[in-house]
Amino acid sequence: MRTAFVLCCSIALLATVGTASAQDWTKSKWGPNDEIGAANYMTPELVVKAASLVKTGKTYALGIPVDTKTPAYPPRTFKMTVVQPGQAGISGLGPNKATYNDDILDTWVGIGSQLDGLGHLGIEHVYYNGNKLADFADPNGLKKLGIEKVPPMVARGVLLDMAAYYNTDVVKEGTAFNKKEIEEAAKKQGVEIRQGDVVIFHTGWLSLIGKDDKRYSAGEPGLGVEGANYLTGKGVVAVGADTWGLEVLPFETNNVFEVHQILLAKNGTYILENMDTAELAKDRGYEFLFVLGQPRWRGGVQSMINPVAIR
Repeated sequence: MRTAFVLCCSIALLATVGTASAQDWTKSKWGPNDEIGAANYMTPELVVKAASLVKTGKTYALGIPVDTKTPAYPPRTFKMTVVQPGQAGISGLGPNKATYNDDILDTWVGIGSQLDGLGHLGIEHVYYNGNKLADFADPNGLKKLGIEKVPPMVARGVLLDMAAYYNTDVVKEGTAFNKKEIEEAAKKQGVEIRQGDVVIFHTGWLSLIGKDDKRYSAGEPGLGVEGANYLTGKGVVAVGADTWGLEVLPFETNNVFEVHQILLAKNGTYILENMDTAELAKDRGYEFLFVLGQPRWRGGVQSMINPVAIR
């Protein structure tokens, strides 16, 4: 009887521990009011160290040009209209005949090179730091976790050239990058992943745009579940890739966008998609100063971006 009692208590304790562990992700290590997640890892000291990486002054635009033909996750679309407001039928404004163009965007924000904010993807309508959808989502903008809350990202950038790791120009779709692949690629390049870093994968996938858009959109190589847990355990600020969704597709299991959940909802780690890494990989720029100041749309979920790598 006593043995059975102890066994029952042990099972109950394990069940309690399991439940608590499952709920841990809803509480940020930075407190109940935190809205910036892994950006907390960026310190003035780390920014100074990252700036010391600049040796040549060469800059790399990591954002891609966007137009109506840029493939995007359905149903996202992009449209630009250029206008000359108030200038019809006249030769110009004032005696100096000034003329000008303005542009109007009718677009989804998650197109091209983009930053996924912490209000983008959750688990059963619960988002980073336990924020419930009904409490903070609004058609006019998020009341919490808006993209305007993200501080300027100035950090040490690390490029992992997975195309070189697999000895190919374009890594095959469905190829998952997990702890083994990440550690081996980093070791091969002679770089170490540290707390406060921005880690970006080069796969060659972006080169398919305009050549094979169907293949580009149908799947991709990318970060696996174990790899996501590994990088968040390292304390990185953001993870990116030259792919449209960062994580491996087809997914490793039946779970949908589980890597997004691990990064955004559980750890507050930002996602960078469609990063133009080709030139950086060509120059073997495996370590660099990463700089990003995104448009600060109040209550925004995502943001089109053009980060800069400086070596």
